[in-house]
Amino acid sequence: MNALSRLPIGVEPPSERRRRGARSGVFGVLDIGTTKVVCLIARIEGDGEPRVLGFGWQRGRGVKGGSIIDLEEAERAIRAAVGQAEEMADTQLSGAIVNLSCGQPDSRLLHVQWPIGGRAVTEADLRAILTEGRRRGTEDGRETVHGAPVSFTVDATPGVEDPRAMVCDTLGARVHLVDASQAALRNLGACLARCDLEVQELVSSPLAAGLATLVEDEKRIGATVIDMGGGTTSLAVFSEGQLLHTAQIPVGGWQVTNDLARVLSTPINHAERLKTLHGGAMAAADDEREMLPVPLVGEDEDHIARVPRAMIVNIIRPRLEETFEFVRERLEAAGLAKEAGTRVVLTGGASQLIGARELAARILDRQVRIGRPRSVRGLPETAGGPPFAAAIGLLAWGAGEGRPLIDIIPGADRQGRLRRFIEWLRVRV
Repeated sequence: MNALSRLPIGVEPPSERRRRGARSGVFGVLDIGTTKVVCLIARIEGDGEPRVLGFGWQRGRGVKGGSIIDLEEAERAIRAAVGQAEEMADTQLSGAIVNLSCGQPDSRLLHVQWPIGGRAVTEADLRAILTEGRRRGTEDGRETVHGAPVSFTVDATPGVEDPRAMVCDTLGARVHLVDASQAALRNLGACLARCDLEVQELVSSPLAAGLATLVEDEKRIGATVIDMGGGTTSLAVFSEGQLLHTAQIPVGGWQVTNDLARVLSTPINHAERLKTLHGGAMAAADDEREMLPVPLVGEDEDHIARVPRAMIVNIIRPRLEETFEFVRERLEAAGLAKEAGTRVVLTGGASQLIGARELAARILDRQVRIGRPRSVRGLPETAGGPPFAAAIGLLAWGAGEGRPLIDIIPGADRQGRLRRFIEWLRVRV
């Protein structure tokens, strides 16, 4: 008799259990970025893992610094990416799980004390704590997108994951909130409404990148994910298996491309090509001798300048140094040095620049690795690299990963809140 045959009747084998919060049926995820829009359509299989049924990718348009600045251009890019995925999956989406990178997302940890009075803690107490945390964190013009307790203290006992049914006088909680500009969220909802799509859930981009690239031990002992996107660089701090902090910096791979185009007086497309094929942040011995062709803006096609690769490196390195210095400042300001640990995982398209890892290790004074997202069934190999970490993390969220350890909002109420939030997002300016 094997181990599975000894399971009690009605108990599923662990490999066949669905995670709490996992999507049923076919669902879609949408990563809307400055330089690309990615749509994935998937379903959760019997072992709880997603299988991609459709994949769509388009060059980003109408988005700057993570926020929509041109509804028509953004609509075209989103429609094209979704259309590609729908055709491949032979299905039509009515909504999607969408990444949150717009509206200057902000993160904070609040400490809430709640009187219990010597009785057992109930789920209503947990809901009240979260409501109090959201009330304290409310700011004019901002909307809370994520709100979850990350740890509890039962009287003098810290580190309690689930205090329900425990008896105490006072229940304390650390509540993590992520909010964003209401106007930016409204524009996001309006754009997706034009595409005949609903925002089913919003997921912080660095949280998604962390779900795709971190291993469980890193989440537990403490690690920082840095997602180096096209228009922004975002970071997320994980510890004890929980998301503790997120931040976003309005600098990304696009700024590197723009620096090259400006200094070399070359077209944007060629600057991007130079960055991709020859760019880096660390000098090599023969960089002064390796000459690269550079067409000049406004000149004839046969008018080509030649510059040493060392010049390319000298343009790129200061921008990356600035980016990692911003990251260091944000981490220091958050006061989470202990929780963040000594581990950094770089992901996103700009993380692939040669020398980015070594530069980050020097400036941040931490161990750094490049985070390649986990493999996903049905996803083309070309869509499995660091540039697609956020999209793959959205799939993981759809499969139930990264959800708060305690679901403090009952199903019916949660759906009601979600419907009201979706309707709010759909309001057009």
